[in-house]
Amino acid sequence: MPLTPLDIHNKEFTRGFRGYDEDEVNEFLDQVIKDYEMVIREKKGLEEQVNQLNDRLGHFTNIETTLNKSILVAQETAEEVKNNATKESKLIVKEAEKNADRIINEALTRSHRIAIEVEELKKQAKVFKNRLRMLVEAQLDMIQTEDWDHLLDTEMEDEDTFRKELVENKS
Repeated sequence: MPLTPLDIHNKEFTRGFRGYDEDEVNEFLDQVIKDYEMVIREKKGLEEQVNQLNDRLGHFTNIETTLNKSILVAQETAEEVKNNATKESKLIVKEAEKNADRIINEALTRSHRIAIEVEELKKQAKVFKNRLRMLVEAQLDMIQTEDWDHLLDTEMEDEDTFRKELVENKS
C-alpha cells in the first residue's frame, strides 16, 4: 500500500549517536509531505480528467456504434428499395409485353376481319359489275331492236294508238 502524507508525517526515526540534524530532517520531511500531497492532488485531478475523457470516449463510441448501425440500416434499405424497384420494373415490362401482345392480336384479328370484308366487297362488286353489264347489254339489245325504227318512222296519230303499240311492244 502506498504511503500517505500522514504516514510520512508520523514516521519516527530511531536516534543514534551522531544522527542527522532533527530540524533538517523535519524540514525535509515537510517538503516531501507537501510534494507528496501535490502529487496525490495531481494524480486525483488526472484521474478525474481520465474519467471525464473515458466518459466522452464512451459517448463518442456510442455515437460511432449508432452511426455504424444507421449506415447498415441505410444500406439495407437502399438495397431493399433497389430490389423492389427492379421487381416493379420487371412487372411493368411484363404488363407492357402482355398489353403489346393483346394489341397485336387484336390488330391481327381486325386485319383478318377487314381482309375478309374486302374480299366479300370485291365479290359483291364483281356481281354488281356483271349484273350492270347484263342490264346495260339488255338495254342495248332493246335499243337495237327494229321496234325503235318502226316507232321513229310512224307518225303520231293519236295518243291511244301510241299507247297500244307500246303495250304490244313490251309484251
